[in-house]
Amino acid sequence: MPGHRRTTPLRWLVLAALWLVVSLATASTLFLTSSRSTVLASHDAVLRPTLDSEAELRTGPVLPNFRMVVDGPVGVSIDLGKTEAASTQELFQRYAVIASEPDAQIAKARELVVDMAVSAALRGAAVGCLPVAVFLLLGAARRRELVSGLRHLQPRALAGALALLVIGVAFWQPWQDRDDTVEAEREWVTLADYLGDGVPLPVGLEAVEIRVDATTDQSRRLFESALSTFEKSKQFYAQAVEAAGELDLREPEDGETVVTVVSDRHDNIGMDKVARAVGDAGGATAVLDAGDDTSSGSAWEAFSLDSLDEAFEDLDRWAVAGNHDNGTFVSRYLADLGWTMLEGEVVEGPGGTTLLGVDDPRSSGLGNWRDETGLSFDEVGQRLADAACDAEERVATMLVHDANLGREALARGCVDLVVGGHLHVELGPTEVVGDNGSTGWSYTMGTTGGAAYAIAVGSKPRRDASVALITYAEGRPTGIQSVLLRTNGDFLAGEWTALVPAIPVTASDG
Repeated sequence: MPGHRRTTPLRWLVLAALWLVVSLATASTLFLTSSRSTVLASHDAVLRPTLDSEAELRTGPVLPNFRMVVDGPVGVSIDLGKTEAASTQELFQRYAVIASEPDAQIAKARELVVDMAVSAALRGAAVGCLPVAVFLLLGAARRRELVSGLRHLQPRALAGALALLVIGVAFWQPWQDRDDTVEAEREWVTLADYLGDGVPLPVGLEAVEIRVDATTDQSRRLFESALSTFEKSKQFYAQAVEAAGELDLREPEDGETVVTVVSDRHDNIGMDKVARAVGDAGGATAVLDAGDDTSSGSAWEAFSLDSLDEAFEDLDRWAVAGNHDNGTFVSRYLADLGWTMLEGEVVEGPGGTTLLGVDDPRSSGLGNWRDETGLSFDEVGQRLADAACDAEERVATMLVHDANLGREALARGCVDLVVGGHLHVELGPTEVVGDNGSTGWSYTMGTTGGAAYAIAVGSKPRRDASVALITYAEGRPTGIQSVLLRTNGDFLAGEWTALVPAIPVTASDG
């Protein structure tokens, strides 16, 4: 018994080493053979981890591939699949804009690689437990019997094992020649060498390499145009972010809460950091999104939603979908990212206020209202008014894509402030006195994306880009300040407009 106690720690040490070796071997194999499907850079994409310390972007049989060195031993291979674009030139311009604001896409790829690593580690740890469990379950006596049996293996058993090995090698056939692939014949060169001395390379792209073939030679002009868009976009929005930090905006007083409002971004990810910088300059601690974050509500536009989330991920966030956010993709995607999507019920809003809203009924074509479908725009507005007027506590803010959706609630005097977008121009704030004598306000902000059309991807806004700041105090909206980024890069900060608090209405007054 004393000898047995002395050998027990050694036995556990050996078992721990066995578990570690099996776990690491299994986890490494699973990790390097794993993949994740997602939407990245406006494409369906498949990510696979590598150990070559490089991030390689494989764009398919026509466009060239790119790669660059990354920090750390783990790299990633990204195979791009289908997307929607009217032309190759449009696709290149989109790439340029996304590349000028890459943080959200990089963070998404990194998160997926980490997820694959964690998943492989957990599975490896579980597999590593198997030999340890078998060893312990067999017991000492049974283990001795098995070891003794191994010493007396018959030649027939050895021949059977050898036959299995031969069968495995026959299926593998490592001696078979493989044809050289087209990919292997392409040459990696730096982007600077590919473009030549006549095209200045924007800062930050020095480490990017491109795989050259005849197709990429023919695409040189597209690259030159895309690089011009990249450089202009990067400079314009970087300067705008810096200038936004120097804006002289109204500072919140004690007990006040300031909220950033964005609307009609239409895929312009360059404005996201600008909007955040404007909010920071005004002391904002939350964000309201009035919809139309995309041009069509399609999955390829996930890059726009990723960018929006990246800019405001540390703030409280509420949103509705706009009429261009067709279908349910935008609402589901933002909800999965942690945004509170308003669904026709009163919820707690910024600064402890009451908040009500719903997706634009034209966004899905169904006019959904909870469990009802087929409702018109006006019918959804009636439902919103009913919800506001039936609320136990007066609704401070109604967030909708089109402020007209809240006109019935204002007419009845059941809401302090209706906020929307949709028109791409600023209207209000306009005072509305309800049937019950209560004061409410309607405010339509402009387009945060500077959108002139359904999509605002470009090197700068196509029209003045708008961000609004709403101030709340004691549970009520007390003021609005709008900020415009002009197409020439200058800011125009509007005056802070006070909102007169609503007149309390008692049951006897009604």
